[in-house]
Amino acid sequence: MLDTVVIIPTYNEIENIEAIIRAVFSQSDAIHILIVDDNSPDLTALKVKELQTEFPEKLFLEVRKLKSGLGTAYIHGFKWSLAKGYDYIFEMDADFSHNPKDILKLYNACKIDGADVAIGSRYINNTVNVVNWDMKRLLMSYFASKYVKFITRMRIHDTTAGFVCYKRHVLEAINLDSVKFIGYAFQIEMKFKAHIKKFKIVEVPVVFTDRKLGESKLSSGIISEAIFGVISMKLKSLFKK
Repeated sequence: MLDTVVIIPTYNEIENIEAIIRAVFSQSDAIHILIVDDNSPDLTALKVKELQTEFPEKLFLEVRKLKSGLGTAYIHGFKWSLAKGYDYIFEMDADFSHNPKDILKLYNACKIDGADVAIGSRYINNTVNVVNWDMKRLLMSYFASKYVKFITRMRIHDTTAGFVCYKRHVLEAINLDSVKFIGYAFQIEMKFKAHIKKFKIVEVPVVFTDRKLGESKLSSGIISEAIFGVISMKLKSLFKK
């Protein structure tokens, strides 16, 4: 069995991609990276292919034909990672909002401390660890997590977090084809499915830093999906009992 793979979905991340790949690899020789690129017009995938010559057998690339959403990119990556036999499978952004130095914290939470899912949490211990967000976005994110926690009854403070480590048996137990959400609500749905199956989920405090290069992919449609989709997701879970 292989050990660790970090899945990084990309769309127009040419300004960040080389730096994030090098930063992740600098954390451990045992880490592999899978880039799932949605055919970026800025040629992000071409840069990854160039770097593959420097990191053979460690850096992998899957290019999809269309920009199909964050959730489907991760599902693609999960299936690829399970087929390759990785034990610890990470979600991580390309824009340095997630600090590569925190990878080992999440890994140890699963490998050493026995968690099934480790979340890099911005909102834990009554603190808010976010840098460079304006107040409007910060409040929206914070109260969105509070809202999701209230509706789902999950004991998770940062329900929308996108920096996560899964043990392979968690992803094997979830019907990945049943995941409905494609935007940031995908993060909520994955945590909820793990919660329903009673996996041990822990939060590891991290500092989230807003991107300095490139453009945010957050949109009003993504926010609406998260707000209204959560209620539907919860109701469906009740009827399945």
